[in-house]
Amino acid sequence: MPDQAPPEFTGERLVPGRANPDLFNEHFARYAFAARLARRKRVLDIGCGLGYGSMELARAAARVTAIDVDPDVLRAASYGYAAPNLSYAAASAAALPFPDQSFDLITAFEVIEHLTDWPALLNEARRLLAPGGQFVVSTPNREYYAETRRLSGPNPFHVHEFDYPEFQAVLSEIFPSVILFLQNHTAAIAFQPAAPAGPSTAETLLARKSPAPETSHFFVAVCALTAQTGAPTYVFLPEAGNVLREREHHIEKLEHELALKDQWLDEKSSEYARYVAIHEKELGDAQQWARDLDSELGRVRARVVELQDELASAQAQALETAAAYNAKVADLESELAARTAAYETQVRDLQQEVLKSRNELAKCVALLDAAEARADERTRWALSLQGQLTQLEARLAAVQASRWLRLGRSMGLGPDLNS
Repeated sequence: MPDQAPPEFTGERLVPGRANPDLFNEHFARYAFAARLARRKRVLDIGCGLGYGSMELARAAARVTAIDVDPDVLRAASYGYAAPNLSYAAASAAALPFPDQSFDLITAFEVIEHLTDWPALLNEARRLLAPGGQFVVSTPNREYYAETRRLSGPNPFHVHEFDYPEFQAVLSEIFPSVILFLQNHTAAIAFQPAAPAGPSTAETLLARKSPAPETSHFFVAVCALTAQTGAPTYVFLPEAGNVLREREHHIEKLEHELALKDQWLDEKSSEYARYVAIHEKELGDAQQWARDLDSELGRVRARVVELQDELASAQAQALETAAAYNAKVADLESELAARTAAYETQVRDLQQEVLKSRNELAKCVALLDAAEARADERTRWALSLQGQLTQLEARLAAVQASRWLRLGRSMGLGPDLNS
């Protein structure tokens, strides 16, 4: 089975067993009040929470349908408070998924102040009421809450709170019959038999007093579409207990807590005195440090003045030096301009001389080329003559070696080639 532990108790949604008995009885009494009207009826419990009140209604009702917007809370309710005539469903109080005139009794305890669209709850209750049905709705008194929460501030879970005139007016706009009850946790003195001899019964004697809606804790209204008869005072007496004894125990507990607080206050006072002494010493040291710092600050300020004077003097000297440098730079720029002009003139003259030399060199190269051409031609001519001479010498040698020439010479014929 999944974990069905009830949600954490925040002080707003009541968790049985985790709230103090007075708070639980305050909530449970409203269900006990409504249970008297639930006998053999179809009941709708809006904002059922953990289901302890729905269970109380189911003891008298024919069937009870309990709704809440939180599915986790409903799971815990169905686990902790189950009955054959009790069912749970997730639904919004401003849009209830039931047909018209489905219920004879509808309850909505401490729900309306949590809703932004609270008029929708009233209209839905009117739509769902069967003929002769009743709608029981409760809400805390805004004036009482404003007084009790003046230190802690407004309840963060409440969207709209009502005072008595407003609550009566808005209910009367929707329901023709409205009977308003004032719920208060009042002091009572109970006489109960130690050993009851029969069924538990009680007689109640109310001291005469005038109702005071502006000082009441809660308003509980019984609304209907038709006239209602009877509005008896209802007193819920929790399980037998000695309130005076509980209060004495509570006072004793408070006195013990007060003693602890006094002890804590003494300890804190001693600690405070110690801290004051430490603080005074630290304050004295800090004051001396501040005086030393102020003196040092005076010296620093004087030094700053000196540095400012030195800076002003240095700036004046720098300006003079800069002026001198500017004049020198101007002279150098003039000299440089003159030199640059002379250099440019020399460059132009040199360029002209170079051009002239280049022209003359070109002529020389042309003459050399022509001379080389004539030399090449004469070389070729000399080589040609040398070849012809060589041929002639060869022919001469051949002729001289000829036997015909030798024969003619021996005979005294022919030319003399040796002469």
